[in-house]
Amino acid sequence: MLAPKPMGKLLIVASRDQAVPIIQELYRGNLFHIEDYVDQGREGYDGFKIGTPLEGATEASTELVKVRAIENVFAIRGEDIEAKQKLSLPRIRSQIEKDLPAIEKEVEDLAGDRSKLDTKVKEYEQKIVELAPFMAIPADLALLRGFQHFSVFAGYVNGDLNLTVPNEMQVIKSKDKSFVLAIVPEKNRVEAERVLQEAQFQAVTIPEENGTAQVRTSYYTEQIATLRKEIAAINEKLAQIKESHTGLLVACEEAFRVKIEQAEAPLRFATTSEVFVAEGWVPADSIQSISTALDKVTGGKVFVTELPVDPMHEAVPVEYNNPSFAKPAQMLMDIYSRPMYTEVDPTLMLAIVFPLFFGLILGDVGYGLLLLIMCFALRRVFKGDDAREFLVVLRNASISSIIFGILFSEFLGFELPWAPIIFSRHLNIGGTEAAGQGPAIAQLMVVSIWIGILHITLGRTLGMVNHARQDHGPHRIKAVLANFGWITVMWGIIIGIWSMFALPLMPDLSKLPVVFAGLSVGLVVAIVFVVMGVIFIARDSVLEIVELPTIISHVLSYARLVAVGLSSVAIAMVVNYMSIGMFIGPALKNMSILGIVLIIVGVVVFLLGHALNLALGILGGGLHSIRLHYVEFFTKFYKGGGRKYSPFGMKRRFTED
Repeated sequence: MLAPKPMGKLLIVASRDQAVPIIQELYRGNLFHIEDYVDQGREGYDGFKIGTPLEGATEASTELVKVRAIENVFAIRGEDIEAKQKLSLPRIRSQIEKDLPAIEKEVEDLAGDRSKLDTKVKEYEQKIVELAPFMAIPADLALLRGFQHFSVFAGYVNGDLNLTVPNEMQVIKSKDKSFVLAIVPEKNRVEAERVLQEAQFQAVTIPEENGTAQVRTSYYTEQIATLRKEIAAINEKLAQIKESHTGLLVACEEAFRVKIEQAEAPLRFATTSEVFVAEGWVPADSIQSISTALDKVTGGKVFVTELPVDPMHEAVPVEYNNPSFAKPAQMLMDIYSRPMYTEVDPTLMLAIVFPLFFGLILGDVGYGLLLLIMCFALRRVFKGDDAREFLVVLRNASISSIIFGILFSEFLGFELPWAPIIFSRHLNIGGTEAAGQGPAIAQLMVVSIWIGILHITLGRTLGMVNHARQDHGPHRIKAVLANFGWITVMWGIIIGIWSMFALPLMPDLSKLPVVFAGLSVGLVVAIVFVVMGVIFIARDSVLEIVELPTIISHVLSYARLVAVGLSSVAIAMVVNYMSIGMFIGPALKNMSILGIVLIIVGVVVFLLGHALNLALGILGGGLHSIRLHYVEFFTKFYKGGGRKYSPFGMKRRFTED
């Protein structure tokens, strides 16, 4: 569980006439991660070259492009489709030959007609835009064109315009600028242009239309309405086709993808004119089953052997090996980086601790229930695997929030009928001070520091394990001891603090006897721990000494678990005080028209305030919880950079053999 799934490396050798059954069996098994052959003079591969695709690859690619074009028209995405039943490949082949060409032609014709109509609508809309400046001009637009002895100017000016040449001009004033239509003799055109330029004239093209702007605008508006009715009718036909054939289209796409991936597999093999060789990785517990299956489909005409694996020098693909409840957290790991094959996989710890941190921050029954309902509702909207895994993580976090809400006795900022079981986070808002409020918050802060101490100690311990696994020679001992040194420095500082101050919920070492020079037993132990740790760290890297202050900052960083949670409580209590204490409560005591308005305002403040606080709580709880893992925890032991295990094959959702 704390390590990736053990992998083995297989070598498969067979004659080229056995390529098809072997490829089909490997694809069906969906376990063989192909190691691509690179034709660069590999030792032992003299005379080999990269293979060529199987027959039918080009045709399948062409058909796949056609199917995806139809899916694009319908905005169909396979991951968003609920798989109702699987279609057999023989049935799909039959429907591809019988139904797909007709569907393709009908969709292509309808999409083409719709595209032409859309283009026409945009053309008419552009004409309406061009006619808009002339709407107040009663003249036929044809009368503004074709003059030989006159020039016509149309456009906008800022402010007043005074033409110094003979003219006929109409000015339509608006708030910001004025529209000007002016006719001047051709012999005065240059002078008119100069005056207009000084007035910052912005010319407008006179539309090539016959009739007034109002009449032509009405005509185009009617035409657009007619065209949109035709587009709506086409969309309805397309919707009917989509509803009838979505299952077939996604099944066809999957079938063509299967065909193409199988046909292009030889491009990843080493081949000669007679044989082919494939290398790849499989889970160690599946080696025997794959060997048996290949032997069966080829009638024994295949050679399969397990190759030795050197994890330190080979990029072994990594497959997670976690219990089912921890698998959704693998998405959070991939966002950071997949673990290397030889290091500890912290997914299980992340799956357990992340919801606890989230619940400790949000910690409210009401908000937790709302988040839980939201997760179940969004499952109907998001169909993809990644989205669903993320919703499962949020679901677990919401359950944790409900549990901590019960322990804190919180429901949307209100106190539940029972007293807080662990600590009270209720604040003095609205004039009512919660009993024991100050000590409770101080104790919560100490608890958060304890969490940081233990979490970081665990991280450094895992760092020792990783270095013991991955390093060799003298550096291995130094690296392990350096991680141990970080632990001893941190605990030395902590023991020193305990020896000087009495803190709540922490051991009191301040009363231990003095040994010498005014130093108590606790301080002596602390000094020994710090000095020993610094020596271990310096032996590995002297430069690391400058990072010693981060020990304190990283531990104190866990105080955000309480601080961010308290801010959420404060906002909730302020919203309650404003909505109920300032609006709804006083209005209920003196009912009137104004009182009803105040009640409505109070309800709006209550709903909007808690909706905003819930959004901030989800964002803050998620970001701060994952940050403590990514920054404070993972940096102590985790490198990542593992290569994803991508087996040859697919989990079919819409088709079956």
